[in-house]
Amino acid sequence: MTIDLRFDEPIVYPPDPDIPEELVAIVHTTRDEIVTWIAAAVGSLAATWLVYERLTPLSGGFGFLVFWWALFNVLTWYLARVQWGAVRAHDQVVRVWITSAAAIALIPLIAVIVSIATKGYHALSWRFLTRDMSSTSSSAPISQGGIGHAILGTLEIVGLATVISVPLGVITAVYLNEVGGRMARPVRMLTDAMSAVPSIVCGLFIYATLIQPGYVHLSGWAGALALSILMLPTVTRTTEVVLRLVPGGLREASFALGATDWRTTRSVVLPTARSGLVTSAILGVARVIGETAPLLLTIFGAFTFAGNPFGDRQEALPHFIYGQYQQSQGPGTPADLRMWSAALVLLFLVLFVFVTARFPTSRGYVFAGTATALFCLWRFESTSAAIGAPITLTLIAVSAMAVALAKRARRRSHSSKGVLV
Repeated sequence: MTIDLRFDEPIVYPPDPDIPEELVAIVHTTRDEIVTWIAAAVGSLAATWLVYERLTPLSGGFGFLVFWWALFNVLTWYLARVQWGAVRAHDQVVRVWITSAAAIALIPLIAVIVSIATKGYHALSWRFLTRDMSSTSSSAPISQGGIGHAILGTLEIVGLATVISVPLGVITAVYLNEVGGRMARPVRMLTDAMSAVPSIVCGLFIYATLIQPGYVHLSGWAGALALSILMLPTVTRTTEVVLRLVPGGLREASFALGATDWRTTRSVVLPTARSGLVTSAILGVARVIGETAPLLLTIFGAFTFAGNPFGDRQEALPHFIYGQYQQSQGPGTPADLRMWSAALVLLFLVLFVFVTARFPTSRGYVFAGTATALFCLWRFESTSAAIGAPITLTLIAVSAMAVALAKRARRRSHSSKGVLV
C-alpha cells in the first residue's frame, strides 16, 4: 500500500498484486531453521568429501573448510528458498555469515584460554596462592614457594592506578562533552596521542622524572603512576563516548526545571551513564593489568610480601611471569610451570574484577567483601591470629554495611524516580 502526500488530501493507492509484501519476523531460531541448517551442513560436508576425495586431486584442510562453508551457504539458501521464499533465504544466508564471523572471532580467545588452562593448572594449589618466593629458588619444585606476594602487589598497584585514572578520566570526559571551550580540542588531541604511547615510555617517564631525581623510590606507587598514564586515555575516550549517548532531551528537561550545568551533569547525565562508566573503568583495568614493561623500571620486583606500596619494592603477576620466563630452562621445568600457573591466575583475576564490577548490587558487594575477607584471613594467619581475626571481622562488617547502603540507595532511586534530586 502506497500513500501519496503531495496533494492536499492524501491519496491511497491499492497494493500492487504483482509485488508481494513479504515480511521477515525477528524471532528466535525455530526448529525448522535448525533442521534446515543441519541438513545443509550434512549435505555440504558429504558433497565436499566427494569432491576432495573421489572426483579431484585436491587436498588440504583449509581448502576443505572453505569449500564446505561456501557449499553450506548455497545449500542453506536453496533449502530456505524452497520452504519460505527469497526474502527468508537471504536472511538465512546473512545469519550464517554473521554467525561464522562471530565464531572466527572467538577462536583466538578460546585458543588462548585453553592453552593457558592446560599448561597452568599443574602448580595451582592453596599453598601456591598463599606463599611467596622468599625461601625458594626458581629451580625448586613447584610444591615450594608461591605467588601470593605477586597477587597482593598486582591488586595494590592496579587499585592505585584505578583510583588515580578513573576520576581524572571521568572529569576530563565531562569537560570535553559537557563543558567544551577553546581547550577542548587540544585536550582531545592530547588524549588521542597518549593512547598511542608505548607502555615502556610510561615507565621510562616515571623513572626519569620521579625515581632518578629521588622524589619516589622503586615501589608499587611508582608502578601505579606508570600504569595510570596508560589507563587515563582509555578511560577518558570511553567515558566521552558513553556521555555522548545520553539523550539530549534529559539535559533539556533538567535545564527547563531550573537546574544548573553542574547539577544536570551530576544528577542526570552521570547517573544515566552509570553502566557505561563502569565499562570504561573495566576497559581501563584490562588495558594495564597485564602490562610488564612499565613495571620493569618502577617496581623492580620482590620475593616477599610487601604490603606498603609507597615505600617497599613490590612484585606483580606480569613481572613475576617475565622473571620466571627468564629463569626457565625449558618446557616442564619448575620455573616454566610457575610461569603458566601465574598467567592462569592473572586470567582469573581479570575475570574476578570483571564480575565484581559488572554487578554493583548487594550480591556484588557480598562477593567482593567475602573474597577480600578470605584473602586477609590467609594473608595474616601466618603473622598473627590476633591481627587476622579482627581485620577479617571488620571487612565482613564493612561488606554488610555496603549491602545495607546499596539496598537503601536502590529504594531511594525507585521512590524518587522522575524527580530531579
